[in-house]
Amino acid sequence: MERLKQLRVKLFADGADFDTIVALAANPIIRGFTTNPTLARNAGVRDYEDFGRKVLAAVPDRPVSLEVFADDFAAMARQARVLASWGKNVNVKIPVTNTHREFSGDLIRRLSAEGIVVNVTAITTVDQVRRVAENLYPDAPAIVSVFAGRIADTGVDPVPMMAAAAQVLRQRPKAELLWASPRELLNVFHADAAGCHIITATKDILAKLSLVGKDLDEYSLETVKMFRRDAVAAGFEIGDPVEDSSVRAVA
Repeated sequence: MERLKQLRVKLFADGADFDTIVALAANPIIRGFTTNPTLARNAGVRDYEDFGRKVLAAVPDRPVSLEVFADDFAAMARQARVLASWGKNVNVKIPVTNTHREFSGDLIRRLSAEGIVVNVTAITTVDQVRRVAENLYPDAPAIVSVFAGRIADTGVDPVPMMAAAAQVLRQRPKAELLWASPRELLNVFHADAAGCHIITATKDILAKLSLVGKDLDEYSLETVKMFRRDAVAAGFEIGDPVEDSSVRAVA
């Protein structure tokens, strides 16, 4: 656990299951929460406002990211202001573009200047980070979410890109770089080394935190025992060798 104590990157929990959020809120290592419309739908959320307000009531002391879902910028602006009104700890997620590839820069600039903490999401390139940074109000806190996991899914190493993004954001010292969509626990350490301020993680990845620092020989033995236990439980058998007469004849 010493390695975890040395981490500079903050762990945010990613998900939309209310009971899980409440349970994770009891863990002081979780410094914030993020969600999105897809996660909410998959979790069975039917009333977005009711869900958001319940989460904010359950987690009043840490940032919670809630996302707009309109596709035109005027409607996004209206939704962003409504979300921000639900609580002082709301981070409003704004997609880097709408579905027509139109950059959200003007909206980001307006909301940021109003003091709304925007979490600009769905970013996958350093150029997008640069353009977002140019539109952030210098004195307003903000989050810039780069989907490193999706970058990795394309066969590209996201670590150099995240390090470059961290350099870009130095011009906006109140903006925090977030490593989004990690694929494994190791990404927490990748994010820390790359200079990210935040990494989101699902409950499945967070559950592996207890493995950090585990003795690998012991882990090997546990794996062997697991294979043995499951084979016995399944009742698997391997019969006696069957002599191959053709092979015997050749010999």
